[in-house]
Amino acid sequence: MSDSLIELARDVLDNAHVPYSEYTVGAALRTTDGEVFVGCNIENANYSNSLHAEEVAIAEAVKSGYTEFDRLVVTSGARDGVTPCGMCRQTLAEFCGEDLEVVCDLGDGEVATYTLGELLPNTISLDTLEQAAEKRRREE
Repeated sequence: MSDSLIELARDVLDNAHVPYSEYTVGAALRTTDGEVFVGCNIENANYSNSLHAEEVAIAEAVKSGYTEFDRLVVTSGARDGVTPCGMCRQTLAEFCGEDLEVVCDLGDGEVATYTLGELLPNTISLDTLEQAAEKRRREE
């Protein structure tokens, strides 16, 4: 599959800082008006402070004033079809609808494509938090 977003995600793999896992991840996130932001994973010795490629891309986009997205491509140096982890899925759900297209690079021109709703059904959202708060108020 020839896809400029896949190429951009692959290109940023070279910038990944992965001295511990040696597992590079790149992401390319497209806004609804066609702007693209990329990110790579950045590991830290204590692991919990590591940054994931998807969250780096979304942080760059939000920092630049963008909050509406329609497509995300994720790749790894292994070309193993890596999908966003649960934390990244929840971060994406903050800004994206369940119809966000998530394309995972399998290498050799092959991809696996999902929607965010498939990867993260029943997400935590402002709506679900408000519903839970309302339920607690009614029970008091």
